[in-house]
Amino acid sequence: MNYDTTICRVYSAACVGLEVVKITVEVSVAPGIGIHMVGLPDVAVKESLLRVSTALLKCGYRIPGRKIVINLAPAGLRKEGARFDAAIAAAILMASGQVAFPDSDRFLILGELALDGSFRDITAALPIAVKAAGDGFTHLICPPASVAEASCVEGIKVIGVSTLEQMVNVMKGEPIQRSSIPHPRNKKEEKYTTDFSQIRGQAFAKRGMEIAAAGGHNILLVGPPGSGKSMLAGALPSILPPMSREEALETSKIYSVAGLSDPSEGLMTRRPFRAPHQSLSTAAMVGGGVSAMPGEISLAHNGVLYLDELPQFQTSLLDLLRQPMEECRVSIARVKYRVVYPASFMLVASMNPCPCGYAGSDDLRCSCTPGMIARYQSRISGPFMDRMDLSIMVKRVESSLLVDGEHSEPSEAVRQRVTRAREVQARRFRGSGIYTNSRMDSSMCEEICVPDSQGKDFLKRLIDRYSLSARGYQRILRVSRTIADLEGAEQIGSAHIAEAAQFRFRF
Repeated sequence: MNYDTTICRVYSAACVGLEVVKITVEVSVAPGIGIHMVGLPDVAVKESLLRVSTALLKCGYRIPGRKIVINLAPAGLRKEGARFDAAIAAAILMASGQVAFPDSDRFLILGELALDGSFRDITAALPIAVKAAGDGFTHLICPPASVAEASCVEGIKVIGVSTLEQMVNVMKGEPIQRSSIPHPRNKKEEKYTTDFSQIRGQAFAKRGMEIAAAGGHNILLVGPPGSGKSMLAGALPSILPPMSREEALETSKIYSVAGLSDPSEGLMTRRPFRAPHQSLSTAAMVGGGVSAMPGEISLAHNGVLYLDELPQFQTSLLDLLRQPMEECRVSIARVKYRVVYPASFMLVASMNPCPCGYAGSDDLRCSCTPGMIARYQSRISGPFMDRMDLSIMVKRVESSLLVDGEHSEPSEAVRQRVTRAREVQARRFRGSGIYTNSRMDSSMCEEICVPDSQGKDFLKRLIDRYSLSARGYQRILRVSRTIADLEGAEQIGSAHIAEAAQFRFRF
């Protein structure tokens, strides 16, 4: 009796948050009967046995009538999803002697198999391609839809295959038809629904939005209904500069893991703009759930998180944002996993000054009592408000401006100034891992945001008059540095500090 045992290995990958782990798929074919899978597979992975066996038979291969053991290493990591199907199929073919793959160690294989042997789309191809290139793999096999985003990674050849037979041919070294390897679509011209030129009046608020965009600062808009708060926020993306390659890679990895990327367009270039509804859950905002998915604050990484009607959000939910706003990351710890997602976002929030919305209006339309106004405004905690770099009271636009007012400068003109200021900051922070003035820590702020002698005297008077906290003092310095960058000034002057102080409105 022949007691020979054949063991073959191929490689795939798993994602835990943005962390990618190389998975070694080991298949043993030995005397006996049955197919067994070990290595902490979840239900979707266990079901791959039926998908893989059916696909192999459909493509003209056979299932060995022996004992097959499939091990997914490392054994202590729980495996989730169906991206291991193709790797399992390749290992079974090798171990059973049906196909020889002489250079299998050079390939990392991703793909879910349909019952007819065709490949279905997967998520997280981009971060896996980054990991594969770093681990020395020369080829990545994946479904055609993932080729564009994975090809953005240098140092690895990405091959899109549509069927199991094409995968076999690639691993045997045979060429495949070019039609199975799609090319990325041309980038669409960026168009925005709202342009700054469409906003009548509101010169002070638009100046605040420009400063916020230039330095990546958090901003709060407070005003009555119809004053244009949502329109101002909606126009913000039109003045933001495109992402650098590093920023685009970071953001695209998050969207790839979440399954929200457009794989046919490669890396994202437009900064994300997320506007969640007030009814969203904690997991939807911060991240988590069964599969450690990124939340809205991570999906807004390197972009904008817009919270409309701020007091309508749960106070506990808003307070959860305080730490990510400071640390630019969020740590999600559950019983079965612990992941860290980046969360460096601009927070733009808008709200009414009172329940009816007209407190402080010149026409005296407010019907709220002082107690009602106090309870409404107390939904926003002091520590949360202290993290808003700019706060603006948005007044209603006069009828004459609405009817006869001329269009202001377009977003493109503002965007050019913002881009120049961002370029100054990129040179200033090169190699530090941050991109904007708003992300400076205390030590960097003391080193970079040094005002001249008149500015120092003015700051002292501000602190004494308005009892500024240490955090408030540093935020004024950061905003002043951004204003100076917009003007091309090397040092912060009293005029920059005075303008920054105007945007410290408090209830």
